[in-house]
Formats: sequence, C-alpha cells, structure tokens
Amino acid sequence: MKKTIALLVTLDTKDQEAQFLKEQIEAIGHEALLIDIGVIGKAGIEADISRAEVIEKGGGSIIEILKDPTREKSNPFVVKGCIDILNKKITSNEVHAVLGLGGTQGTSTCCEIMQALPYGFPKIMVSTIASGDTSGFVGIKDITMMFSVSDILKLNPFTRKILANASAAACGMAAVETKFVMKKGDKPLIGMSNLGVLTNGSMEAIKHIEAKGYEVIVFHAVGSGGRAMEQMMKEGIIGAVFDYAMGEIADDVWGVLRAGGPERLTVAGKLGLPQVLCPGGAEHLGILVPPNEVPEEFKNHQLVFHSPVVFVPRLNEEEIIKVADDICQRLQHTKDKAYFMIPKGGVGRYSYEGGVLEDKASDAAFFNRLKEKMPENIIVLERDTYAEDPEFVKEAVDLLIGLIEDAGRD
Repeated sequence: MKKTIALLVTLDTKDQEAQFLKEQIEAIGHEALLIDIGVIGKAGIEADISRAEVIEKGGGSIIEILKDPTREKSNPFVVKGCIDILNKKITSNEVHAVLGLGGTQGTSTCCEIMQALPYGFPKIMVSTIASGDTSGFVGIKDITMMFSVSDILKLNPFTRKILANASAAACGMAAVETKFVMKKGDKPLIGMSNLGVLTNGSMEAIKHIEAKGYEVIVFHAVGSGGRAMEQMMKEGIIGAVFDYAMGEIADDVWGVLRAGGPERLTVAGKLGLPQVLCPGGAEHLGILVPPNEVPEEFKNHQLVFHSPVVFVPRLNEEEIIKVADDICQRLQHTKDKAYFMIPKGGVGRYSYEGGVLEDKASDAAFFNRLKEKMPENIIVLERDTYAEDPEFVKEAVDLLIGLIEDAGRD
C-alpha cells in the first residue's frame, strides 16, 4: 500500500535536493507531499503546498511577509501553519511520515514543527548540525536526527547518497503498520521513571505490572525522560504512574545534568491520575564534568563517579531538605489520593547500607521533612528496607493497581 511522505524543505534554496528526495520516494513506490517553508526567494520547483498556503494557515499574510521576507518574521506563521496542516493530514491518514531538510535555521523550523506532531509518527530530520548537541531540536519527541556531513547546498555524489538513505528510512518507517495502542483492553498504559541505581527494582516492577495484565513505558529519569513522561500524561497516552525515580528533582534544585524542569512531578496530580511515588535517586546529584574531575564546591562531600564524566555527590542534611521541600511543593497540585513510599534502607544503590554514599543522618533528615511537608491526601508509607527490595517494589505496584481499579469503579 502506497504511503505519503511529507517533505519540509525551503524551495528557494534547496529545490534540487527536494526534487531528488521526491524522485527517490516515488522510485521506492510511495508518494511525496512537498511543503515549501522558504520565504527569502522564489521557489525553484512547484510545491504541493505552497508557502502562501502555509503562512495563511498559520494566521499570516504572504503579501505582508514578502514586503520584508526574513525567516525571523515568517517563522512563527510557517511553524503554526505546518503544524495545523500536518496534524490534520495525520489524523485523516493522508500523511504517514515527515522528512525535513536544513541547516541551522531550517533544522530549527522543521524540528519545532515535528515537536508538535504525535508520538510514534515517523519524523526524520536531515541536518548539517546533527553531530552536536541536538537536545534543543529533538526536545522530548521521537525525532530521528540524521547528519548530512556536508553542507546541504545543491547535489553531488555524496549528498545524493545521504538523501537517498534518508528517503529510504522515511519510506521504511511509513510502511511499518504497527499501531501505537495506548490501552490493553480497558487497562491504561502505566508510566514509570527509572535510574541506573534502581534498575533491578524497575525490572521487578515491570514483572509485577505485566503479571497484572498491564503494560508499562519506562523513562530514564535524566531530564528529558521525566519531561517526556509528563508530556505523555498530558496527551492521554499514559493513564497511571509509578514515579520511582526523582533524581530529576534534586538536579532541578541545583540546575545540573538531570534537571526535570518546572512541570516535573506536577502533571499526574493535576490530571488526577493514579500515582505511587518513591524518592529514588534523589539523595545525590548528577553533574557533567571533565573526565574524573571533582568540582571544588563538592570536594568535602561523599562522592562517586557514575561514569568518567558524570560526577555524583551525596547531598548533606541541609541540602537534601531543600529537595524534600521542592518535592512536596510540586505535589501540592495532587487532587486525589496517592501513595508516597519511603525506603528507609536507602533510596538508591549508592546509598544502601555499606554503599559509597550511605548517610543515615541525611536520609533521616530527608524522610522526616517529606513526612512533615507532604500534602494530606498523599499517604506516606515508610518501610524498613531498600528501594530495590522486591517486596517493596511489589507493594508499590499493588498499591498502584488498586488506585487504577478504584478509579475505574468511580
């Protein structure tokens, strides 16, 4: 069955490349929908959806834009127009993948559009800047970045091969018929956060969740993972949460590597989703450093290197109270009953008995503050064990399933 690949290209500068992509897609047996996002000059080839239509869909006027044709002026209208056009065509099953092409500005425009498209919908960005830090372009969406290596400025034997590969990748993704199913029967999809210091516990949790007939998406809680989990809650993909790892909150307080952002730990509560929480990994920070270098301000802390470039200092009593306060403040949004489980034997592998970051005094200060400041509708349960104890994890899963089933009876 033929699929349609939407091409986001500036036809004033990359007309040859766009034509080549279109021909490659058609040679594979699919169709291309050429969308012009260029405004500086005249399109070199005819678009299926012109820049005028894109800008007008975005609430702008092509006549006004062309009086002063800059990308800075046109970009908000281009982005909004493309998002509207593509989401409607995705909903009506008229478009099955999107492929963008660009340098710095083109990548920024295309990726802003792609970030507004549904999870699971194929998104490929061929970019001259895909070999560096692409986090600002990818955000928390499943965008595939492909490095063009050379500049994207007319065709040559090398760029033809790169673009042919990109076309094949887009067609392959579009041809996959796997559907993204958000429920297993009438059972919601569960989201769960995880860190490396909790992996054994997470594996145990997955086993119990699946045994109950549910499915789970696990998010690596390193900033982008937690934000993606919150976004999937807002989009209705995730219907219940085992928030097992909260290192993103600690890092957010200090503004370091795994910072989860201001919405982290707030969305489930605002939406009234069933949730069970655990402050896993919140007793330490994750800091990106030159290989094996200890930052001056943490030289008096207990410490370990999670990898040669990820430095992990243990938070002391004064510091960890700030994390507890921040957790409780974020949870003030929680509407309904929830559970907050405290493993008194350690919130992560580094801080268990005998671990390199064990600090019972800091743990006690942390747990006492959590109990003191926790909202009344969140039930705090303390257990004399460690975070990855199979019994602790099983209880957390059982409590979550109970909340889900109670919500289903309401």
